[in-house]
Amino acid sequence: MSSKVYCIAQFLPKAGKEAALFKVLQDLEPNSTREDGCIQYTVTRQLVSPYAEGKSFPIAFNEIWASNEAFEQHCERAEIKHFFETQCIAETGLVADFNVCIYTDEQF
Repeated sequence: MSSKVYCIAQFLPKAGKEAALFKVLQDLEPNSTREDGCIQYTVTRQLVSPYAEGKSFPIAFNEIWASNEAFEQHCERAEIKHFFETQCIAETGLVADFNVCIYTDEQF
């Protein structure tokens, strides 16, 4: 097994703010993909399909990091902290709700 960390970071935009939030999140990609330990960092939009009818927020980052340490270093970057402070926590932000989870492919 690997030490890779898989992160799904989901965002529920405030009403009418989906396009603006998607753009803000896209702007985080270039610097993040240059970080040590970043394998994948892609913002995506949910698609409607009869084969995938689960509950989710409409925008999600799909991330793969070489290790938990690499993921945590990413989270400590000023640009990432600024995003969460101004868009997720601040009343004036574009995000109504968010959910960030990490996973491993290692067996228990």
